[in-house]
Amino acid sequence: MALLKIARMGHPVLRARAAEIEDPKAPWLRQLVEDMVETMEDAGGTGIAAPQVHAPYRIVVFQVHGERITDLPGDSEQELTVLINPIIEPVGSERAYGWEGCLSVPGLRGVVPRHLRVRYHGVDLDGNPIDREVAGFHARVVQHECDHLDGILYPQRMTNHRLLVFTEELQRYPIDVAAVLAEGDRE
Repeated sequence: MALLKIARMGHPVLRARAAEIEDPKAPWLRQLVEDMVETMEDAGGTGIAAPQVHAPYRIVVFQVHGERITDLPGDSEQELTVLINPIIEPVGSERAYGWEGCLSVPGLRGVVPRHLRVRYHGVDLDGNPIDREVAGFHARVVQHECDHLDGILYPQRMTNHRLLVFTEELQRYPIDVAAVLAEGDRE
């Protein structure tokens, strides 16, 4: 296994649509996923997409730890998941705002609206189907990682860029997100 270099916002690999995987059982793919997992864990991430490690393919890996879940039905812990050629479908129209960070946008956090519930499906490394309906943080993580496969980073999803801040400053000066959102975007 190897630690891979993480592409940062502005790199062309993060702006392009990633290619479909034709053979999820290909040996090179298993090695890439192992390296992605090691890189994600080393960087302290919850998930990572192949384009973030300069591999332009439709692969994401993620996990959901218990301390991050909400009390919504369908938001549950999730062991490490490898999702190949994922498809996401919103379940309902309800959205929620939440803080997000990204390994490709280091040192920053932003408030992003996401679908509260989604259904996602794809295959794992053995070609077995994965089909889940999830909510809350679990849904947010999947949407965030899958956005990378279409060349989208979370700042592009933001509706109020006054809520894009350095993580260190946010820790020192907490923000009343509801108040800022109520004021609207002044851009």
